[in-house]
Amino acid sequence: MTKLALDRIVAAVQAALPAKTTRAALHEPHFGGNEWLYVKQCIDEGWVSSVGAFVDRFERDMAAYTGARRAIAVVNGTAALHLSLVLHGVRAGDEVLLPTLTFVATANAVAQQQAVPHFCDVDPSTLGLDPKKLDAWLQEIVVRKDGRCVNRLTGRSIAAVIAVHIFGHPAEVASVREVCDRFGLPLIEDAAESLGAYRDGRHTGTLGHCGTLSFNGNKILTTGGGGMLLTNDEALADRGKHLSTTAKVPHAWAFDHDQVGYNYRLPNINAALGCAQLEELDTFLARKRLLAERYAEALSGIPGIELLREPASCRSNHWLNTLMLAAEHAAERDQLLGALHAAGLAARPAWNLMHTLPMYRDCPRMELGVAEDCARRLINLPSGVALCPPAPQKGVS
Repeated sequence: MTKLALDRIVAAVQAALPAKTTRAALHEPHFGGNEWLYVKQCIDEGWVSSVGAFVDRFERDMAAYTGARRAIAVVNGTAALHLSLVLHGVRAGDEVLLPTLTFVATANAVAQQQAVPHFCDVDPSTLGLDPKKLDAWLQEIVVRKDGRCVNRLTGRSIAAVIAVHIFGHPAEVASVREVCDRFGLPLIEDAAESLGAYRDGRHTGTLGHCGTLSFNGNKILTTGGGGMLLTNDEALADRGKHLSTTAKVPHAWAFDHDQVGYNYRLPNINAALGCAQLEELDTFLARKRLLAERYAEALSGIPGIELLREPASCRSNHWLNTLMLAAEHAAERDQLLGALHAAGLAARPAWNLMHTLPMYRDCPRMELGVAEDCARRLINLPSGVALCPPAPQKGVS
């Protein structure tokens, strides 16, 4: 990649952003609605901790938005993942299949349950789990013992599969679900990055046996911290709510706890922020879609690069716009990152693949060639809501 090409790419990225942008973070929170009003209400009324009207409202509103029957608010996305594993019977020593291309929290939640991450390859068009490779791999390694799937290579039970929707693009969850159903494995969707994204008309996080969301400060909707468990199973939701509130048996004054539980409750003050942000979510999504279109237009025609595009039958939320270098230019990725940063554009590479991290290097895995190839060529571009101002209304100057 010549110096001229680097300059063209940097200039094209700058051209997609508002005029006179001198600094562009990767993804910053955006507040322009009722955030202060709702947070102030919590402070004025004294309901700032783990109970309050905004927690209940946030759960109801998120369930309605996503189409899930129930939504359980928790303190962060990792807690939601861990709770999902507990609810689906994952035990210490079990294996849980997940993509190696994901944020470390996905693997950490498995390790928190004292289970073993088992890493799988991804589809290059979505960067999510490849259902065909998953099916072939399970057929190769699984034997049945006492009604459970056992990895014949390790002797451990395989207890669940986690599919991750990467950068706001829906994975092929329907196909992954078919594979999981054939093997009797629960499918958990890590939809931390894909709030507002749909596959075949259904919101991500509602196509598996349960799903999880994250509301960290860099997500499309933020509560500062926070997460959510989505499910259509009422009994599972009731148990999840119970476990996430220290397994306390309801009583006017007694402190009875009937099993090991977790203090995963989302504070009311965070939920208030989430309620206000959710009111603005459709506006955020429209602006991010416009930014994705501007990037596509500005970067078109530049040789050696392409944008990761919205998969077929999907509506992505474009959380992080993603530039893919051609294979022959993979070695120049860091040079391009340096040029973007020098111009004030906080681009970044993919996370280090999970199987390359020291605590997970010895975990079981299939052949991971696609993930390794994509990780070498991938750059996330600045994608915050504020980087694409709303289009002017007709008749307004």
